[in-house]
Amino acid sequence: MYFIVVKYQVKPEAADTFMESVTPFTEATRAEPGNLWFDWSRSVVDPNEFVLVEAFLDDEAAGLHVNSAHFKAGLESMRPLLVSTPKIVSRKVDGSDWDDMGELQIG
Repeated sequence: MYFIVVKYQVKPEAADTFMESVTPFTEATRAEPGNLWFDWSRSVVDPNEFVLVEAFLDDEAAGLHVNSAHFKAGLESMRPLLVSTPKIVSRKVDGSDWDDMGELQIG
């Protein structure tokens, strides 16, 4: 699977409405057949930083995502809301879901 984490630095005046602004992009991506997850978080340290954790089943799914109309539209809708170019980690990894943490077992 492709496992991707992206950090977005949002303009302070757009931070409180950022999630609403990316809702169409989020919903369209989650509807893609090869999308495993597409989850946003807001930093507890910096209220203007949002982190997107996403995963796609395989090369084909990742390629379809970045070539989709909603991907291009989503990026363009974010552009005026951002302070800087987002930072990304994108890696192909084994697996197709989250694994249990070995160091901390419950029950």
